Amino acid sequence: MADIVSRERRSWNMARIKGKDTSIEIKVRKYLFSHGFRYRKNVNYLPGKPDIVLPKYRTVIFVHGCFWHRHPGCKDATIPKTRTDFWQHKFDRNVYNDKKNKEKLIETGWRIITVWECEIEKRFEETMNRIETEIKNE
Repeated sequence: MADIVSRERRSWNMARIKGKDTSIEIKVRKYLFSHGFRYRKNVNYLPGKPDIVLPKYRTVIFVHGCFWHRHPGCKDATIPKTRTDFWQHKFDRNVYNDKKNKEKLIETGWRIITVWECEIEKRFEETMNRIETEIKNE
């Protein structure tokens, strides 16, 4: 099936997808702040520019979108039907970079928590309780 919009319009649409301050990131940050956690966001001197950095706990939180970061077993981690080679290469690169950055963070003594978009949307309270427990268990 052909795309219903032109290639230029699709490119324009995709260029506007945000990488920072997404709605799910904001939701997680508001919860953490309201529960007394202080953080820095998108710290560029750390590998992977973590979404949330909790220096006091030496912990970073990555808030991953299921589509872009390929959440294993998630129905939202689909591959577009057009230009599948391009998309597969892009997704593989994202997953590789995520893994490489997490390894570097662990080597330098950081603890890593990964939160998936579908977890936040479907089981927010349960997910945030898990995160809070992981942060406090040093």
